[in-house]
Amino acid sequence: MSAVTQTDPGFVFRDPVPPDQGEPAIEPLHVSGPLGPLAQLPGTWKGHGFNTIWRPHHGSQDRFLELNVTDETLVFTKINGAIPNRGLLMPDIDMFGLTYMQQIAEKDTGAGLHIEPGIWANVPPTTNPLEPSTVVRMASIPHGTVILAQGKAQALGAGHPSIPDNNIIPLPIGSLPPGNSDFNSAKAAFPELNLGINTPFRQRSHNVTQAMVENPNSVIQAALVGQTITHRTFIQISTTGQPVKGGGTANTAFLADASNPPGGNAKAVQVHASFWIETVSESGHPDALQLQYTQLVQLDFNGLRWPHVTVATLRRQ
Repeated sequence: MSAVTQTDPGFVFRDPVPPDQGEPAIEPLHVSGPLGPLAQLPGTWKGHGFNTIWRPHHGSQDRFLELNVTDETLVFTKINGAIPNRGLLMPDIDMFGLTYMQQIAEKDTGAGLHIEPGIWANVPPTTNPLEPSTVVRMASIPHGTVILAQGKAQALGAGHPSIPDNNIIPLPIGSLPPGNSDFNSAKAAFPELNLGINTPFRQRSHNVTQAMVENPNSVIQAALVGQTITHRTFIQISTTGQPVKGGGTANTAFLADASNPPGGNAKAVQVHASFWIETVSESGHPDALQLQYTQLVQLDFNGLRWPHVTVATLRRQ
């Protein structure tokens, strides 16, 4: 398969602005290996996953639940050259990164669900603000949201990743997320969560099970069964400014109009995501590179916070 790229191969970042006349040039801070923990990402990845979203519904009920088994293609292209960042409180830094294009479709019908262009960058440690090496994802969501999610990466060696359970139980804005043990009471309040009850306010792909609804991460947990992982890199990012000070979301007026009940039509307020880049050893075959992720987007509308969870397991082609 020929390589798919999103930038002109001849495009190279260069610093067009020399230091001020009479001032010494400041040597930017660099990290060892320009892409750092992102070094294995360039290329085309394909696989399958599960997408769950509560979306607002205009009519007799405020919500509609979509449960989609997905096909996904994710293409990363290395950005040639260093991306300069000008320093005032400290010397300049260089970031190194990749563009990406994510495409997700519903498996049964091939209907497009999501397309996302963006950039991942490896950020060196800084002194002002005082932060360690970090990674950052800058993404454009076609429904009217942009995100900047920053966090940390860690090489963890051999062994299966520790993927926690999660859920899609709606919660009051400002309250702590409920645990999976609260699912039975949640099904009473939100019958869309109970696949044993027919409702016009839910759509689901074939093969979606009650276990998947109660724990979307079970899909990527199950993908690891029987696999031998010889190395893994763990990346965790968030828009909330924790544990790294940067990050945030921005929404169109339609989504975020503050004159409507809290959340407007559907305001994306937080994004949390975990990625695992895994080397999979397979008897009789070359090692394979596998990418797993789980992402939680919190959507506010009609006074509640509605979890939107997407998970997938992809292989580099």
